[in-house]
Amino acid sequence: MIILNTFLIILALVLLVPGSLLLLQVASAWQAYRARPIPGGRRPVVAIIVPAHNEATLIARTLRSIAPQLVAGDRLLVVADNCNDDTALIAAAAGAEVITRTDVQRRGKGYALDFGMRHLEQMAPEVVLMIDGDCEIAADAVEHLSRRCIASGRPLQALYRMHPPAQSSITTRIAGFAWLVKNQVRPLGFHQLGLPCQLMGTGMAFPWHAISRSLLATGHLVEDLKLGIELARAGMPPLLCPEARVSSNFPASGRGLAEQRRRWEHGHLGMILGVAPGLFLQGLTQGRLPLLALALDLCVPPLALLMLLATASFAASVAAYAFTGATLPLLLATAALGLPATAVLLAWARHGRSVIALRDLACAPLYMLWKVPLYLMFALKRQAAWVRTRRDAE
Repeated sequence: MIILNTFLIILALVLLVPGSLLLLQVASAWQAYRARPIPGGRRPVVAIIVPAHNEATLIARTLRSIAPQLVAGDRLLVVADNCNDDTALIAAAAGAEVITRTDVQRRGKGYALDFGMRHLEQMAPEVVLMIDGDCEIAADAVEHLSRRCIASGRPLQALYRMHPPAQSSITTRIAGFAWLVKNQVRPLGFHQLGLPCQLMGTGMAFPWHAISRSLLATGHLVEDLKLGIELARAGMPPLLCPEARVSSNFPASGRGLAEQRRRWEHGHLGMILGVAPGLFLQGLTQGRLPLLALALDLCVPPLALLMLLATASFAASVAAYAFTGATLPLLLATAALGLPATAVLLAWARHGRSVIALRDLACAPLYMLWKVPLYLMFALKRQAAWVRTRRDAE
């Protein structure tokens, strides 16, 4: 029983770290954010790369949101990557510069972005923006991102929202709330504290001198996370730009949603195990707060997994208390569960009311159970290859 209690104490202490950070981020994001005006001065020359793999149904909408924000000298480049539909034709008809890439062996958005970057080298812009082919950007997003990117000399990340489709299932609405916490509330909390954020794959802006030296041609599951950490290690930790917004929609089909979650979460968990310890050690030994902050942020697992582990820890500690009377594991496990649970309720009260009703959020334990096979697959058969999310019409 001593061994069991020791294990439960260690587990609870480990879980207290992401639970405490999550609550700190949510609490820091409680105060209303005051949007900043667009910086003055000369507008830098911008190139926008749109990687698109079989996005014929969505690419025109994406380009319509971008085109009105361009000025003389800007470039809008669509990389039609391994497409077998009309993506390239539709993009060209919408006025974009289009290049095609065909390489069935090297699949993944990173390869498409690298292909686009090599195409831009002869007439290099000052700032490169990357927008996914299924996203829309809000008005003035290009102005905010490009001007702040030049002013700071660092990568910028727009506020990225994903919206559940109309009449979506409770599972999708809960996933939408979890996305809101991860990609809006937590980065905004860090931003309020003056700390960097992770890159999110779309709505990203980079100074040319920074991104042109980066390794993009990879098939990594979460190439955005990897890129942001590499830039942070090089002295350019990404900044959140809440004034710029980008949005897309969750897949309506259960299969498409499951594929999307498996790729994101397996990639994230792989980064926690493979990258976070070294990043934390580097930040600690070099005294670099941005690296420490990014390492801790990276160590917050997907919300469902964090709550699942905290609940299991609490249940095991209750059982141990019943048999041995050990109170320390129970106290620590109670805190490990209470911190993220409080963070979830605060995030819903401040940011999530428009996304999900409280009665639907109460079904979160079922959502957690629904995702157990996904986490078992990570342990038994981890996804290693990049797979595009299935669209609703496919």
